[in-house]
Amino acid sequence: MKTMFEKVQAILARQLRKDPAIITPASRIKRDLGADSIDILQLLMRIEDQYGIVIPDKALATFDTVGDVVAYLEKQEGEINI
Repeated sequence: MKTMFEKVQAILARQLRKDPAIITPASRIKRDLGADSIDILQLLMRIEDQYGIVIPDKALATFDTVGDVVAYLEKQEGEINI
């Protein structure tokens, strides 16, 4: 079974066309991985569709690193089926 990080890593690698090996929890989504606003929006839409959740704008504003996204999703695990 994949960890939450591995799931997010796979989505990001596919979305940004990056080698998953370079994506770590400390990777900054914009600065290190080169994502722009559209990439981030598409990433969040993919996560929302895949897991049937809605990520509020307030939470979105806190996402700087891959680890931030993972931490948010792990926090939601008890409330939804991720």
